[in-house]
Amino acid sequence: MLINELSKKTGITAHTIRYYKKYGLIKGVHKVNVKSNNYFHFDEESIQKLELIKDAKAIGFTLNEIKQLLEAWYNKRYSNHKRLLILDEKLQSVETKIKQLKEMKKMIGTLKKVMNMNDC
Repeated sequence: MLINELSKKTGITAHTIRYYKKYGLIKGVHKVNVKSNNYFHFDEESIQKLELIKDAKAIGFTLNEIKQLLEAWYNKRYSNHKRLLILDEKLQSVETKIKQLKEMKKMIGTLKKVMNMNDC
């Protein structure tokens, strides 16, 4: 399928898909029997990868982390144990971020109380 169809199926813009392709997250191929254009064609695996990219971005993965995930899952480069370690690292990162956000929320609440007392 061409990039426009891939865009329609995934809800990701063609511009973003081109960026992901250039970044190395997905691959397109030129059809050897078509010499008249420079279009890339994408397969069903591209849809799966784009869905994974979309989900991973939604939960806070960076593009570098997503690239590592894709290599782990699709290239069979990592053992199951290594895959679990990658997920554990991200989980720890998320837990740290949650703790920082809770501390920030508490500081903002304290600052608001101080400001309200000074207004009276």
